[in-house]
Amino acid sequence: MTFAGYTRLQEELKHLKVIERPAVIKAIAEAREHGDLSENAEYHAARERQSFIEGRVMELEDKISRAEVIDVSKLTGNAVKFGATIRLADEDTDEESTYQIVGADESDIKNGFLSITSPLARALIGKHVGDNVEVTTPGGSKSYEIVEIAFR
Repeated sequence: MTFAGYTRLQEELKHLKVIERPAVIKAIAEAREHGDLSENAEYHAARERQSFIEGRVMELEDKISRAEVIDVSKLTGNAVKFGATIRLADEDTDEESTYQIVGADESDIKNGFLSITSPLARALIGKHVGDNVEVTTPGGSKSYEIVEIAFR
């Protein structure tokens, strides 16, 4: 994963441990004070939230411990690889779009972060500026031309 993605995971983990976990413990304690737990919706909702938080904490700790962090700014080359920022031109509409190939946990297509496991990223890996790429997506087959490859 990229350093930025690694940092985001660490920040989310810190937020869950420092803010969310104490808040849900307090909510459970307050709900217990209301008496009968079997019919206490607040208590059950707080316990469910606690379960979600603890599961996410475990998941994030696992991902962070196994993460392979790559400094994209130190990468070079003229072929598409992990971390590359690629400018593509749609061959049908000439519309250009820019994506950075990132780890699966970092992907956010609306903000230009393309998962390495996506069909488009897999089709782009190893290609060079000027190459044409045909990819089958859920929306149908699309053709792109690679306009620019950068490592930032």
